[in-house]
Amino acid sequence: MTSCDDDDEMPPVVIPTANLLTSNITTNTTWTTGSTYILGARIAVTSGNTLTIEPGVIIKGQAGTGANATALIIARGAKIIAEGTSAAPIIFTSVADEIESGMISSPNLDPDLNGLWGGLIVLGNAPISADDDAVQIEGIPPSDQNGLYGGTDAADDSGIIRYVSIRHGGSNIGEGNEINGLTLGGVGNSTVINYVEIVGNQDDGIEWFGGTVNVTNALVWNVGDDAIDTDQSWGGTLDNFIVVNAGDECFELDGPEGALNDEHTLTNGTVFAGGADGLVDLDANSRLSMSNIYFFGLSAGQDFDQLPVEADGGFGDFTNFEATIPEGESVSDYFVDGSDSFTVNVAEGANTVGANVSAFDSWTWAAASGALSGLGL
Repeated sequence: MTSCDDDDEMPPVVIPTANLLTSNITTNTTWTTGSTYILGARIAVTSGNTLTIEPGVIIKGQAGTGANATALIIARGAKIIAEGTSAAPIIFTSVADEIESGMISSPNLDPDLNGLWGGLIVLGNAPISADDDAVQIEGIPPSDQNGLYGGTDAADDSGIIRYVSIRHGGSNIGEGNEINGLTLGGVGNSTVINYVEIVGNQDDGIEWFGGTVNVTNALVWNVGDDAIDTDQSWGGTLDNFIVVNAGDECFELDGPEGALNDEHTLTNGTVFAGGADGLVDLDANSRLSMSNIYFFGLSAGQDFDQLPVEADGGFGDFTNFEATIPEGESVSDYFVDGSDSFTVNVAEGANTVGANVSAFDSWTWAAASGALSGLGL
């Protein structure tokens, strides 16, 4: 981050007014290549409407906390068509970021700076495991009905998110209540999410609340809380992903909260634990499968905390973990409760499972910064 002398004042953030958004999007709208759009409030794309974001567009959120936290919400029944390209990704960031169209890296903000705005929230009509068929998403005040998610349509379509980078978010809206980088609430499996990067979010990187959406090629870097968080019986697959430097758990994978007992799959992942508090945090009733995941950068106190209790034929499969264990320690020091049975100790860089890192070349800030060097495969 740029600094200034003690006698100098930090220059004010210049906020363009031509594309300043202060009210909800209530008609089909296109944000065009070469432009920057400013979120001046919590902006919802309302039901029945589509927001199209062209390649290379930059969206910047103003600072704000509580009810004034800025965010972009895709409400149930609305769609986002955010199709960037590897040459021109779509970037969500803060108004404090001096990045301009055509840039990948911020010229003035560090990649671990967080909490400067809210985040991207996509809500749908797919099933969730909760007290009701539809509930209010965390991070949005109950008074805002655009925050409702959940329903009965597993094939619900909230649009397309492709080659999108989301940075510096996670504003507080209340005590212990922040906005995730990418929140997916009741999102259906007709939605396409492929190539997404979360950088420097104060809360979780990506959090699923039920739904059935599949996500491919996801990177979570420098988040303050959990990198990957699943709740309310999400029933999709996360395939080919990288986690670097989570703040709390690399994975927090919770069990159902209602009658629905769907199961999700996490496969082909590479995890650099760094300063994370833990590796994998599960509930006794978590329902999921995990396979082909490589962990390295481990330190004392980080662990895979428990396996789900098997009942009714089991709650999922755990296979093909590899980990680089610090010298003088054993796999069972980190992978406890029997999780050492499917984890093999390998030399750093000798892993045969994990993410295909080339999927993140050229378009991510993490790759441009060198943060992905040495991740293998």
